[in-house]
Order: sequence, then structure tokens, then C-alpha cells
Amino acid sequence: MGVKKISDLFQGTPIDLDQLRQKKLAVDAYNIIYQFLASIRGYDGGLLTDSEGVVTSHLSGLLYRNARLIEKGIQLVYVFDGKPSQLKREEIRRRAAVKQKAREELEEALERGDMERARTVAQRTSKLTKPMVEDSKKLLSLMGIPVVESPQEGESQAAYLVRKNKVYAVASQDYDSLLFDSPILIRNLTLSGRRKLPRSNRFTTINVELYNQRDLLQALEITREQLIDLSILIGTDFNPDGVKGVGPKTAYKYIKQHGNLETVLENETKIELDDDYEAIRDIFLNPPLVEDVNLKFKSIDVEGTVEFLCEERGFAKERVINTLQRAKKGQETALKQKSLDAFFG
Repeated sequence: MGVKKISDLFQGTPIDLDQLRQKKLAVDAYNIIYQFLASIRGYDGGLLTDSEGVVTSHLSGLLYRNARLIEKGIQLVYVFDGKPSQLKREEIRRRAAVKQKAREELEEALERGDMERARTVAQRTSKLTKPMVEDSKKLLSLMGIPVVESPQEGESQAAYLVRKNKVYAVASQDYDSLLFDSPILIRNLTLSGRRKLPRSNRFTTINVELYNQRDLLQALEITREQLIDLSILIGTDFNPDGVKGVGPKTAYKYIKQHGNLETVLENETKIELDDDYEAIRDIFLNPPLVEDVNLKFKSIDVEGTVEFLCEERGFAKERVINTLQRAKKGQETALKQKSLDAFFG
């Protein structure tokens, strides 16, 4: 979930994918893979599988979306979550309850023969298993994409890579990386394009968006620490309920007026926050990190990828080969251009 509610306070800048050419992006792996599990499904809402029933929806997304980005000359790093914080247990339980309810609704929709409803509800049933994670890492490595293991939150590690100038930005649908001090956030990286609206014949265009943390904080006239306190008031993954009745605009008003969460709680007698806000704040300010990260970008292993996807997971061989060859050509072109820029620069 993340702190999506804070988007009511600011907007990103739409950009074209070409503006990210020759840039390195740290992808919040779980966030993106869940997107694929939610969106890449059959007509009845079921996940794509191979002949043995092994789920392949996430592999399809990782192959085709990443290949498109690599073809554009974009270099990707996937950052995976580690062991979740104890403070995240309530959010994990909440998500499990939502998925269980969605599974029940899915069964009811299938019994009625309501395929459109089934497809919509099925998106909320996604569960990322250990075998799916291992398959994802294997495919990423075969495609020459570095994999980084975070001790805890993937977005905190990704934000660290941006601060250390190892990558340009974090790519995620959530805004948490801004709280974890990433200077740049890219949203809709794998969702951009034309999308059909549910239960409608209308379409909408989803653009890639860039968020500059410094510009956002200047526009709001608050500090990063104040943005964290504001987010705690409305709810984060570590206190999903936040303060009842307090939305982004009200939380912003309180922080602007009182300066920090302690003073808000002292002066606004109706505000009650049962959660350990100091511990939550500390997660954003001092997350556990792997500091010594050496990113090694490699050329796509076409033969190995074809063997894994086509021979082991039942993908169409010709389409996979064509996709990989286009991506590899784009990859090589970007590397040549980078060398030329370095030579003449």
C-alpha cells in the first residue's frame, strides 16, 4: 500500500520514456511483480500458468516490460525486500484479509458466470510465493539485470542507491521512497500506455511520472522529517490506520501549524495515535541498509533465457527470441552511445 494518500498534496511531472534513455533505475521488485500478477491474467481472472500449473504471469511481465525498457536504453536494477519490520505485521494481516475476501468474491463471480467481475476481483487476490520470487530472480539475472537484496524495505535500499549516485531514480508505484530520502521517484514505469477502464468501453492514458523530492518539499514548504510525520498521521505500511478522520490536507495543516508530530499531539486534544510513532519515524530515517553494493550490468543471455522460459516454462520460442534480440540491440546501441558521449565529453 505505502503512503499513496499523500499524492493528494502534489503531482508528478509527466515524462516520455526517451527521457530515461541511458539512465539507471532501481526498481522496487515486489511492487512491480505484484503489478504483473494483478494485471496479467486470463479471461476468467486466473493467472497464466505453464502445462504443469506453475504460475508464469510475473515472468511474462518481467520479460516483455523489461525488454521494452532495455530496448529504450534504460538500465534496470531490481531491489527485493528482506525480512519485514515487526511494525508491519498489522499491514500484512490487513492485506491477507483483503485477499481472502477477494477470493470469496471471485468464487461467487465465477459461479454467476460474471467474467468481467471475476477479472476485476482476481487482481486483489495476488500472492507472491517463494518459488515465484526465485523464478523472477533467475529471469532477471539471465536478462543481465542486477538483483539487490535489501535487509528490510526494498524502497529504502533503492533510495540509498539513488543518494549514492549508483542509479538515477527509484521506480515504484508507492511514494515511500520519497520518505526514505530518494531524490527522484519514477511512477508508472511498467504501466504506461493506454488502458481500458473497468466496466466501461472508455480508455485512459497512463503516463510515466517523475517526482523530484526537493521540489515537492519546497512547494509544500516542509522538511522531509515533516513529510514523514504527516504520513504517519494519515497512515503508512507501519500504521495503516493512521489517525481516524485525518486525511492528507488536515494532516498537512497540522504539521504546518505545529511543526512536528509531538507538538500536534500536545495541542490537538482530539488527535489520538496509539502507534509507536517514534519507531515508525526511525524506520524511515534510519532503515537497515546494505552499504557496499556493486552493480554489475551484463549482456542479455538469449540462449539461457530461451531455455528457461521456453523449455521449462512453456513460452512461445519465436516471440521470446524476437523480444530478446530487439532488447539486446537496444542495449548494445545504448552502450555504444554512452562510450561516444564519454569520449567526446
